[in-house]
Amino acid sequence: MAKSLRSKWKRRMRAEKRSKNAPKELNRLKQALSLDKKGEAVMTNIQEIATVVPAEKIKKQADVEMAEAEVKADDEKMDMDQKRNQKTLLNEHGQYPVWMSQRQAKKMKGKRMAKKNGKVQKKKNIAW
Repeated sequence: MAKSLRSKWKRRMRAEKRSKNAPKELNRLKQALSLDKKGEAVMTNIQEIATVVPAEKIKKQADVEMAEAEVKADDEKMDMDQKRNQKTLLNEHGQYPVWMSQRQAKKMKGKRMAKKNGKVQKKKNIAW
């Protein structure tokens, strides 16, 4: 695939566009990473507006929060729906789970009723 004249032309034009835009993109990346003089000027403007916090301080704070979260997670158990029948997936009110489609719920109900009544229900097929 991709051997037609149109796709070859498109690939060629994309390659030319990449080569044309590469220097601009490189300058933007350098400016974003503040590797040249212009980027440093932008960083000083940012320091005037916002508070600059060193990365080590943020990492330490995140480590402390993670440790506290792990301690809390060990103490608490996940709140699960314990009153659901594992075989029929019905809860105590006779409702199916939210994620189950209506078609699947109807199919399971048919199986349940067939076992209850002792006979298999036929599907209603249309004649035409």
